[in-house]
Amino acid sequence: MSAISIQSVSKTYSTPKGPFTALNRVSFEIEQGEFFGLLGPNGAGKTTLISILSGLSKASSGEVLIQGHNVRTDPAQARRQLGVVPQELVFDPFFSVVEALRFQSGYFGIDDNADWIDELLENLGLSDKANSNMRQLSGGMKRRVLVAQALVHKPPVIVLDEPTAGVDVELRQTLWQFIAKLNKLGHTVLLTTHYLEEAEALCSRIAMLKAGEVVALNTTSELLKASSSNVLRFKLDGALPPELQALARITGRIVQLPAHNAQQIEHYLSMLRQAQLNPEDIEVRKADLEDVFLDVMNNKQGVPS
Repeated sequence: MSAISIQSVSKTYSTPKGPFTALNRVSFEIEQGEFFGLLGPNGAGKTTLISILSGLSKASSGEVLIQGHNVRTDPAQARRQLGVVPQELVFDPFFSVVEALRFQSGYFGIDDNADWIDELLENLGLSDKANSNMRQLSGGMKRRVLVAQALVHKPPVIVLDEPTAGVDVELRQTLWQFIAKLNKLGHTVLLTTHYLEEAEALCSRIAMLKAGEVVALNTTSELLKASSSNVLRFKLDGALPPELQALARITGRIVQLPAHNAQQIEHYLSMLRQAQLNPEDIEVRKADLEDVFLDVMNNKQGVPS
């Protein structure tokens, strides 16, 4: 039995301009104990799919099973299997941290949960904030409480929707250490993130969504193999020649170009010399998941599925 089974799921909204399809026959399965990444640009359908998983939205067609429980026909049991960390900082301003966790436990019919709550507080660096009102916490601390709330009923499946968006490095490290520990204990994790280095480091398998459809689905290692073998990276003052600009990923002064072999690298450098441009800090590196992601979204290559 898969931890999550998504079978031909579509979601269509009615708008003043006519029907809008947010998801179009999306299908994939996540195995027990897997650390799975769901990637895509804004508007790709990731949050819509998570809303359907968590029962906040209904699919127009198709089925979703969580630990074998149908989200549509057995919503209470399906929801009990799931812990969701949402993007938005949603909290009750009238409770302290520990009170919020106790109330969350009560929603799942758990009366005596003090030991697990203490463990969550310790692992997420919240022990000294246990009796603080939620309104008094920083954004990063509120994010930690959301993670604790999602885990308070010990769900076998954990969904993390952009869990480290806008948080500091310390929280990112604390969170990933704890989630990795839970994953090793057998919890299944579904992660959406725009920090692709996190997905590359953590996820064993990845699905990429574009305009509501799955455009890549494979192990992280196979996705990386499918990309250009190397990337030429350098810093540059001045505009690239048009031919190179069409191929480049540019961030400020940093330019990155796909490089399949030494001849291509020499061709790039020759063009820069002819344009009287002087690149600095030249290096050649292996392609990473961001390179793969951009290739897939721009349809520059076929990626195995």
